[in-house]
Amino acid sequence: MRDPAELEKRVADLEAQLAAVKGAGFGPRYRGIRKRASWGIGDIPFYDVALGPDAGRGEFRGHAKGVIAIGDIATGFLALGGLARGGIAFGGLAAGLVSFGGMSLGILLALGGLAIGGTAAGGVALGGASVGGVAVGYYACGGMAAGVHASGALRHDPEADAFFRSHGLADVCGRPRWRTAPLDSGSAER
Repeated sequence: MRDPAELEKRVADLEAQLAAVKGAGFGPRYRGIRKRASWGIGDIPFYDVALGPDAGRGEFRGHAKGVIAIGDIATGFLALGGLARGGIAFGGLAAGLVSFGGMSLGILLALGGLAIGGTAAGGVALGGASVGGVAVGYYACGGMAAGVHASGALRHDPEADAFFRSHGLADVCGRPRWRTAPLDSGSAER
């Protein structure tokens, strides 16, 4: 049998840990949400929702895993969350085939503040074809564009203009209509 003083110390430590857990948002004031479909594809539920903390599992954030996943961290074919990973991902940090987010990493398409992908559009866009305030790519269009074929404030590559025009972005990327004639060294630009 243990010493009563040792048991009292352990109880006091556990009470202090419980108070810390309650103070971290696990208390009755805020409870996380957990919902999961009872059916799915194999072991993957059709939908999974995991938002907020779960004291029973000792989780500070919810991690949703399903065909449709919604959570603090979400992994699924369609993923929505602070950190989203999947085929189509929406989130603060999103990664997938097609992604939309503050920072977006997409194999096919990335849209976001910082977008990196095959085709990228955002404040800063890095990709094979990129459109953004700062755009870097094989085909690039933006305020500051750099790439093999770039169309920006300082340079207009005719091949880049033709590429973006053929993809319906003539109004966004390309030489302004009022400036279609080549500039001579002696004429002033309007």
